Amino acid sequence: MAFTWRYENASGVEVEPVVPVEGEHAAYSTQGDAETWIGENWPELLAAEVEQVTLLEDGAVIYGPMSLQESPPA
Repeated sequence: MAFTWRYENASGVEVEPVVPVEGEHAAYSTQGDAETWIGENWPELLAAEVEQVTLLEDGAVIYGPMSLQESPPA
């Protein structure tokens, strides 16, 4: 099993970050490892014009799209 992230613009079209983000195309052996990476690196992806992400396991969608925009305070 390999977990990867698909990077998308706000319309859901797959995109590449406009600037490289360390580990951006890594495959993770667990969902938790993939989620930890996105939790640590989402600001850099957002700055690189990635608006949302989708988590894949061996190419199949696990969940998403998930916005990288911060939620407004409640």
